[in-house]
This record gives sequence, C-alpha cells and structure tokens, in this order.
Amino acid sequence: MKKSKSETAKTRKRIVEVAAEAFRCNGIHGTKVSEIMARVGLTHGGFYRHFSSKEELVAEACTASMNAIVDSAEAAIGGGNEAFLKHLENFLSDEYHEECPGGCPLVAIGSELARADMDTRRAVSQGFQDLIDVIATRIHPDGGGTARDNATFTLSSMIGAVTMSRIIDEPGFSLQILDVAKKHLATLSSEVQAKLPKKNIEEMVE
Repeated sequence: MKKSKSETAKTRKRIVEVAAEAFRCNGIHGTKVSEIMARVGLTHGGFYRHFSSKEELVAEACTASMNAIVDSAEAAIGGGNEAFLKHLENFLSDEYHEECPGGCPLVAIGSELARADMDTRRAVSQGFQDLIDVIATRIHPDGGGTARDNATFTLSSMIGAVTMSRIIDEPGFSLQILDVAKKHLATLSSEVQAKLPKKNIEEMVE
C-alpha cells in the first residue's frame, strides 16, 4: 500500500532525527545507514526512497542538529538573564556533551564536518552563524568589537574548550581547560553583568 505524502514526510523526519543522534554519538563514518534504518524499523533498501545518498542524510541531520541548538539558545535567552547564563554553564560542562542526543554536533563530530561535502559544511556554517546572531543579542560590544564579533569569539572559545577538554586524558587538566575558558569568555551584556556578580561567573561549571 502506497504511503501518503504526510506519512512519507513523517518517516523522512524520523530518519533524520535518528541519524542526527547516531552521528553525534558514534561519528559520521562510524554510523552505517543500515543501522539508522534498523532503528527506525525499516530496511536498508527503504533508505533510497527518501535519500539519494548518505551525504544527503548527513547534511539534513546536521541542519536539524544545528536548528535544535539555535532553538535552545533562543529559548534560554527568552527566559531571561539567569536562564541565558545557565545555558552557557550547561554548554561548558562535560555532562552535557556526554549525552549524545542533546550534544552539540560541532563538538561531537567537528573534525569530520571539516572534511564533509559542501552541502553539509554549508548547513553547519549557516547554523553556526544563526547561533552567533542569537548569542549576539546578549553580548555587550567591547574593545572596539561589535556584539557579533564578541559573540563569535565567545562561541568559538566555548566549542574549542569543550572539544579539548574531551580530548585531554588527564581529568584535572581537562577541567582546567573549561575553567580557563569560562574566565575569558567575551563580555556579556551590561545588563547580565550588572545582575550577576563576577564571582558567580567564575564559579560556573565546578
């Protein structure tokens, strides 16, 4: 029996969701299409009724993952200053990135994304820029730089710090990397700084 367009779209969305989680947990190259389809409850052959290649699925999965990260940041900002700073605190924690379903793809599979096809890199690039724009609404221009400049530095520092903390094999040094990163984040908006004492920022993620 032929599926309706809505059913087909729902199935495709489910495949993308499962793939996005699998890629974050096991890597792009470490995840087989057959494994993804099995988790969805479909056969390997059914994959090609929805996607022309694994690369197409990777691009869509990355788009979905980045959209989720952007939505999460927007929700945190919408919750006020405390929610926003808590969001940054959560990002700079090992526990957050150990949970594959909710982790950031830039941290989880960044090295693979750097070697991905153009469509995938374009999807991730757009998501990263969208996230910068969101963070910039809470970043105070400082030292001649624009809010977007400082948001770019803040986000890049956070991603780099978490990535290195996961690579380092010495627990103490791993935690130190996160501690150093949080102390050197780009200046937050003047409103946030006024409401949150400096010592509270420095005590985050301990």
